[in-house]
Amino acid sequence: MKCIRRGLAAAICGVWLAGCGEAERSEPAAIEITESTSCALDGMLLAHFPGPKAQVHFVGAEFPEYFCDTVEMFSIHLRPEQARLVQALYVQDMGKADWNAPRGHWIDARTAFYVVGSDAHGSMGPTIASFAQVAEAAAFRDQHGGEVLRFDEVTPDMVVLDGGVLNDQRM
Repeated sequence: MKCIRRGLAAAICGVWLAGCGEAERSEPAAIEITESTSCALDGMLLAHFPGPKAQVHFVGAEFPEYFCDTVEMFSIHLRPEQARLVQALYVQDMGKADWNAPRGHWIDARTAFYVVGSDAHGSMGPTIASFAQVAEAAAFRDQHGGEVLRFDEVTPDMVVLDGGVLNDQRM
């Protein structure tokens, strides 16, 4: 009888712990931008600029930080000094969103496909286009140039925010 009770207690604890793990792993949902949503880096109003936007949900923060450009999101995320834990990253699926006035169509940034080096411009100039489907990313690349990459293939040197001024040796 003792063995049955111990087995039952272990099973209940296992189910309870599994449920706790699921709660910890759940990611917050993307939150749509409004007319007053501003960029965490420069205060620009996101709704007024073209190209894909991004949002980062940090552990312990009530609201996400928004970025007017995917390059900014990658720049922040790929910094070695980034100490805050990221709970979720979202970008807009430009296969569905309107490039000139993107709204909605938020996708998990870690599963997206990116076109780096295209001629397409976002709020800060050249940007990295984000897509849910590789075929849509490839079609964009065929039209605008660049290279299709996965999230973990984007490197810090691809997302420099200073426009190269720090490496300008002509001064």
